[in-house]
Amino acid sequence: MRPSVPRLVIAAPASGSGKTTVATGLMAAFAARGLAVSPHKVGPDYIDPGYHALATGRAGRNLDAYLCGPELIAPLFLHGARGCDIAVVEGVMGLYDGAAGEGELASTAHVAKLLRAPVVLVVDASSQSRSVAALVHGFVSWDPEVRVGGVILNKVGSDRHEELLREALDAVGVPVLGVLRRAPLVETPSRHLGLVPVAERRALAVDAVSEMAALVSRGCDLAALERLARAAGAVPGAAPWTPDSPAHDHPSRSARSARPAERPEGKSARSAEDAKPRVAVAGGSAFTFSYAEHAELLTAAGAEVVTFDPLRDEELPEHTAGLVIGGGFPEVYAAELSANEPLRKAVAELALSGAPVAAECAGLLYLSRELDGRPMCGVLDAGARMAERLTLGYRDAVALGDSVLAGAGTRMRGHEFHRTVVEPGAGAVPAWGIRGRERRVEGFVQRGVHASYLHTHWASEPGVARRFVERCRTS
Repeated sequence: MRPSVPRLVIAAPASGSGKTTVATGLMAAFAARGLAVSPHKVGPDYIDPGYHALATGRAGRNLDAYLCGPELIAPLFLHGARGCDIAVVEGVMGLYDGAAGEGELASTAHVAKLLRAPVVLVVDASSQSRSVAALVHGFVSWDPEVRVGGVILNKVGSDRHEELLREALDAVGVPVLGVLRRAPLVETPSRHLGLVPVAERRALAVDAVSEMAALVSRGCDLAALERLARAAGAVPGAAPWTPDSPAHDHPSRSARSARPAERPEGKSARSAEDAKPRVAVAGGSAFTFSYAEHAELLTAAGAEVVTFDPLRDEELPEHTAGLVIGGGFPEVYAAELSANEPLRKAVAELALSGAPVAAECAGLLYLSRELDGRPMCGVLDAGARMAERLTLGYRDAVALGDSVLAGAGTRMRGHEFHRTVVEPGAGAVPAWGIRGRERRVEGFVQRGVHASYLHTHWASEPGVARRFVERCRTS
């Protein structure tokens, strides 16, 4: 029997309509009613899932059909939703906005179709009345496979405004499931890359999520929304993803990345296999970007995963055999990171020893020689600095040589999102070749270090985690 998980996708005609407020508030409101809520986010975003986790008490998980492939969306959804009563999926951008030049791929509509999930459209009604009917009609009729089950009207000004909006929508035949009044009730501050992560403002974030829940509870028909979710039926033919199963490898892309590293001379097969290497993962306020599946994959591959905070810890965890430094905002904490000289030296010594080190975006900056003139770890002969231009978009990449993460020729898809530039020194060996219209090289491979601006989702290539852990055993 195919699994059935009550589910809703919260979408909007455009960014800025109130998706995050409604989705997070709805998650928290359902949780307050005693439901176990599974939170999800369409696309590569790391920050919204942090607010989702506060609202539900469960890890926020991403559903990105570009990074992971459409075939993994339902399995990853079911993995996250195990044991839950209901799932809420927050969309990305406008309902039909996907990867540039790729049609519907990775759009909210695409994910909703893959999950056969009803869509609730959040409409910013602040500057319209009767025109809302034309807007909603267009979104409802654009793709017959997308089922818009209702509308939540946001930023409604008055009782009379609400009356006009409801009269207009009667002709469309789409139920109004909520009306949120125009009021600056919820503060979710932003900066150069979006919302400020939960880890940097936890107490205030808890208050903000509570306000979102109260706003949604007052203005939305929670019973009707739950009924809509329960009418979704079975998730289309898929088994839940598991981090310890090779079944979801893509053989055409993964054959080389999954191949274990060769063991150094003098290490027996038995000693290498029996070891449980410790992999240290950077966390804290400066390094908040991480997909939940990465730690699960490392654990399933045989590693002991421990976290540390580069802002506070002066040493790496004892017996660290490998290091993973994900994304975040090191530019905001450059002074504090630079001041922690003992840890910078420990990271440099670990990298110099040949131990596996995987760094993405913020991790790349931290491993550089300097960031905005402040000394960093100096593992890479490269300088990093803030820039005026935002670099943003999906990337199709191929590994240019063997590394601790992938074999030469391995293809992976990634996402770039940063407002910094890294200037490599002479002789730098790049990690990736970027395919498509923008052909260039990117990142660094140096001894056991793989550092790059690309954020990747390892569930698409489980061989990455297995290869990394094997290198931790044998380095």
